[in-house]
Amino acid sequence: MSEDKNKFINEAGKYGLVLATVAILYFLATTLMGKIENGGFLMSLLGIVLWGAKFALCIWLMARFLRIFASRNDYDRPGTFRFGMVVALCSSLVYAGFYLLYVTAIEPAFFSGVFDSVANIYSSMLTSEEIDRLMNMESSMPTISFFVNFIWCTLVGIIISAIASSRICGNDDPFANDNL
Repeated sequence: MSEDKNKFINEAGKYGLVLATVAILYFLATTLMGKIENGGFLMSLLGIVLWGAKFALCIWLMARFLRIFASRNDYDRPGTFRFGMVVALCSSLVYAGFYLLYVTAIEPAFFSGVFDSVANIYSSMLTSEEIDRLMNMESSMPTISFFVNFIWCTLVGIIISAIASSRICGNDDPFANDNL
């Protein structure tokens, strides 16, 4: 691997780690808020405000990282977009990995409460077989949530990268080949 590609991947990995850290801190904050009883409307409102702040911060950071990268390396839109895709991929992998670690090792009963609540709410509408099938899904949820988080975060990052790279570098084709 050439030195330029190593630099490209290392820089993308560092920026991805910063974005993942923001998402992980948001997840931990909202998880702790969920443990506060009788929070009601204020906790819901705080959760919405925190989500908006996290989303805005992630968009701002991604745009800033792309701007820094493009200015340092004289990259055009395809190269800047590609860099953003790698940042999004690294960030998504770290965040989804942390989430998987959290729900399997740190708090293995994370989904139990959710499934118990759902079973209680829908117990009058579902048969016992349907409730059993629902409860059997609980063991698959860590794996499913890993892939859902990974895919969702990657897609959002790619969309943000496409928009930001067009604003930073102009409107040329983001999928053009620049031999990187």
